[in-house]
Amino acid sequence: MQDGTIAVSERHAAGRYRGPARLMHWLVALIVLCMIPVGIAMGRINSGPLQDWLFYLHEAFGFTVFVLVLIRLAYRVTHKPPPLPLSVPRWQRIASEAVHSALYVLLLAQPFIGWFGASAYGAPVSIFGLFTLPALVAKNEPLSDAIFTIHDYVGFTIAGLLAIHIGAALMHGLFQKDGVLQRMWPP
Repeated sequence: MQDGTIAVSERHAAGRYRGPARLMHWLVALIVLCMIPVGIAMGRINSGPLQDWLFYLHEAFGFTVFVLVLIRLAYRVTHKPPPLPLSVPRWQRIASEAVHSALYVLLLAQPFIGWFGASAYGAPVSIFGLFTLPALVAKNEPLSDAIFTIHDYVGFTIAGLLAIHIGAALMHGLFQKDGVLQRMWPP
């Protein structure tokens, strides 16, 4: 395993993603699946400490998702994912690639859209109290409203893509039983 030969052959034999890829996948999944309802709730509750706390968490975890997705993409460039089983039809391979690519793009864009909107609103974006992101634009509440509308639509698009992704994974795991779900399933 020192030269990588055993790890590569094991990966292809088992058809599973390596541990770091699975860990990053599930961390991002957990965070995003929690952020969607928090994002909806924080916009619907009255102003006050609870709403401020939800915004704080949403912004900090949004930044965390951005960093994790960047790390995941760098890892993916250096560690090729295992091939899909040959039984997976071409149209499903294309759909899978399209959904994954869209998720990567949107999970990288969404934190910037939120940061831009918060900047235009005039609100600082603190990352777990460790540092504050610099404002991207001067305060402009009408611009902030427009940006947060885009942020909402992108969030719902991410939720829709996740539903497709989860549905496809469950279809492969529960009905087709072709090993696709097990490729990313935790050990």
